[in-house]
Amino acid sequence: MARAVVIGGGFGGIAAALRLRRKGYEVTLVDRCTRLGGRAQVFERSGFRHDAGPTVITAPFLIDELFELFGKRREDYVEFIPLDPWYRYCFADGRTFDYGPSIESTLDEIRRFEPADVEGYRALLERSRRIFEIGFTRLADEPFHRFGTLLRQVPHLIRLGCHRSVWRMVCKYLGNDHLRQVFSIHPLLVGGNPFETSGIYCLIHYLERKWGVHFARGGTGALVGALHRLLDEAGVSVRLGTTVERILVEAGRAVGVELEDGARLDAEVVVANADPGHVYGRMLGKGEQRASAVVKRAAAQWSMGLFVVFFGTRTTYPDVAHHTIWLGRRYRGLLHDIFHGSSLPDDFSLYLHRPTATDSGFAPAGCDSFYVLAPVPHLDASIDWTVEGPRLQARILEALEATILPGLREHLVDPFHMTPADFASHYLSPKGAGFSIAPVFRQSAWFRFHNRAEGPRNLYLVGAGTHPGAGVPGVLSSAKVLERLIPNASAACARSAKLRPT
Repeated sequence: MARAVVIGGGFGGIAAALRLRRKGYEVTLVDRCTRLGGRAQVFERSGFRHDAGPTVITAPFLIDELFELFGKRREDYVEFIPLDPWYRYCFADGRTFDYGPSIESTLDEIRRFEPADVEGYRALLERSRRIFEIGFTRLADEPFHRFGTLLRQVPHLIRLGCHRSVWRMVCKYLGNDHLRQVFSIHPLLVGGNPFETSGIYCLIHYLERKWGVHFARGGTGALVGALHRLLDEAGVSVRLGTTVERILVEAGRAVGVELEDGARLDAEVVVANADPGHVYGRMLGKGEQRASAVVKRAAAQWSMGLFVVFFGTRTTYPDVAHHTIWLGRRYRGLLHDIFHGSSLPDDFSLYLHRPTATDSGFAPAGCDSFYVLAPVPHLDASIDWTVEGPRLQARILEALEATILPGLREHLVDPFHMTPADFASHYLSPKGAGFSIAPVFRQSAWFRFHNRAEGPRNLYLVGAGTHPGAGVPGVLSSAKVLERLIPNASAACARSAKLRPT
């Protein structure tokens, strides 16, 4: 039987392992963490549970497909709960905006801010649908290692205005500044600056409308646990707490991996769910990769870093939604400082997750569990996180207490944080970036790191830094691209036998 090794157990690696197993490969999945999930780790502290990775599920069919490959139902493994509202926006002037599954309620919220923008929103939603039909339906699982694939799509993308930034596209339809922030913020969910990210990412808006926003009961950790169970049942070998040191290449072909302890795993196919910057920078020699990979890595514009604070409270905050986007007084200026600044800004905007709004099992009775994320500069900025981490944590908690979590200091339980330095050390993320390379036009589609490696044959890449991009739907789709690139195991075995020296 043909063998495959998958490096990294994030959602992209898990999905790739399952799809390869369905193709008949003997699959070994290797991850350096003590549990699967990549950045979707789980912390258990003082009786509270904290998801460390993505907090929402969109496009749930991409997860359902993985179970269906083996004749199973996802619902028998983990429950998805639709959220309403999806997000509550809290502005610096005290106003709020609830954004959720009902278009009519969304229009009512828009009317409270600017009645003239109601029709503009309808037009924006239609534009988002048209972009979605090309950018997601047609291209999300399309291999982009050939330049001609991009050339065929350029006329469609230009006609839809995707050469403009998300911010410019939203401003074309909406005049109110608060609403422009609400409907342009989506790129931040995949590591992009709305003022620089290609307008193709406006498709996220329609993607949410089409399938909704869901929460896995038990959290993202429960979803990872369900997928681990599926891997076991499908016969995928999972090796945790194991770091791959390098990819082995012979005669221009990837033939396996070498582990940190010097052990070797041979394979006919190698799939890397590690960040492409790490793959090309540390796992392959210079002579084992094409010039295109070298240039992309050298010229890469990385996504922002993430500063995440986890804490519990000895009381509940029933008026706080499951997801709150807490916006500071600056928008454009703050984003510029985050993506291009050389130091930590004095202000911040926040993404607050209160899973106990939906699932009380995240905290002891009568308590709440929280995770609050602040976008920050990545490690190229001059920030000593051993000093600034505790200071920023204190400032964030003070800001929340002064606004939507009154009495927080009195009820606070066991706060702790992660910084971009932790992302670099725990997940081998270049620059400590939260989402690999940024989703700007010059790093999208053919210009992004290819799913078929720009180097050895039989090496493939999945995950946030590859096509189509970051976010759970993006990384799951990157594994789906492999369906079109990797032959069934029987064909791989026959081809390998032909290439073997006699």
